Amino acid sequence: MPKGPRGSLAKELIKKFHLDTGKAPQSFSIGIKELWEVPSDQSHPGLVIHTTGWPLDKESFGGGFLYHLNDNKIALGLVVGLDYSNPWLSPFQEMQRLKTHPSIRKYIDRGKRIGYGARAINNGGIASMPDPCLPGGLLIGCNAGTLNASRIKGIHTAIKSGMIAADAIFNALLDNRKNDILTEYQTLLRQSWLWQELENGSNFKPWFKKGRVIGFIMTGIEHWLLPRMGIKKIPWRVKNNRPDNITLQPANKSQKKLYDKPDGKLTFDILSSVYLSNTWHDDDQPVHLKISDQNIPISINLDIYGGPEERYCPAGVYEFLQDSETQNMRLQINSQNCIHCKVCDIKDPKQNITWTTPEGGNGPNYTGM
Repeated sequence: MPKGPRGSLAKELIKKFHLDTGKAPQSFSIGIKELWEVPSDQSHPGLVIHTTGWPLDKESFGGGFLYHLNDNKIALGLVVGLDYSNPWLSPFQEMQRLKTHPSIRKYIDRGKRIGYGARAINNGGIASMPDPCLPGGLLIGCNAGTLNASRIKGIHTAIKSGMIAADAIFNALLDNRKNDILTEYQTLLRQSWLWQELENGSNFKPWFKKGRVIGFIMTGIEHWLLPRMGIKKIPWRVKNNRPDNITLQPANKSQKKLYDKPDGKLTFDILSSVYLSNTWHDDDQPVHLKISDQNIPISINLDIYGGPEERYCPAGVYEFLQDSETQNMRLQINSQNCIHCKVCDIKDPKQNITWTTPEGGNGPNYTGM
């Protein structure tokens, strides 16, 4: 079952079959990415830049990336851990701020933005991986939590998990087995290079959740010192201790963040960004973002946390508006803007928002991303 991080079907199956029993809570980040076309003198194919720290505050996990591609293209973006505590933080706006840093600006200030997208990333490590075996199915890829958080890479691990699943299924067919749970899949996973890679990167985000200084020190020990001492397997494991949806502090106890207005050249607003994602939904289809309790968005999210869905959503889906008749505040859901990042399903404080599959395969149609 390869549905990516926070797969809507996998979420239900994990709950139904208790696949996360005894596991640490999964931890997620949001990755926001832009594609730029730049003049040839600003293009350096093969150059890779990774950043940490600014523009994020010291309490927030994350970092930036900039990849020089062929044909004068640059892919750049920002990863922000969804365990952040300040409800005024906007991952989208932090991404716009990143581009104003001189080390980033110098590569794109004469270019043109041609693509935009965002997606949740699971990076809780091995301790947060659910049991991948269930009646009638197997979890593979990011559904199973196979992304290597320390490298921000998951395509190769997802492919490998699919290959291992195919081996387990093929072996069962050869043995004419039926109606059993393919536990061999988990055995083969643990025997593969994939498991070793995940073990080596499993502590990356949990360490940084203890602070940036501790994160740097322990990552250096695990990825530089231990290998040079001949220690191939990290002798300890750090676990995520709470889900991302309960980490927000009340708005009145958090420092409000004020972001500059976009200049339309280097920094942009959300709606012009969503336009570049080629997102499309039928206007008359049912809203695919389901609210369980209609009172919670106002009585809790807005009154206590300042309406964080307006800021954690990178597509402008959620707006708090004043009702023209009652003068009361209400939550407006612009589901046609949704780029299927799944962040609302993850970060909503009371888990009151459920992302469901829209009609007809509608959604973003990324080009070159």
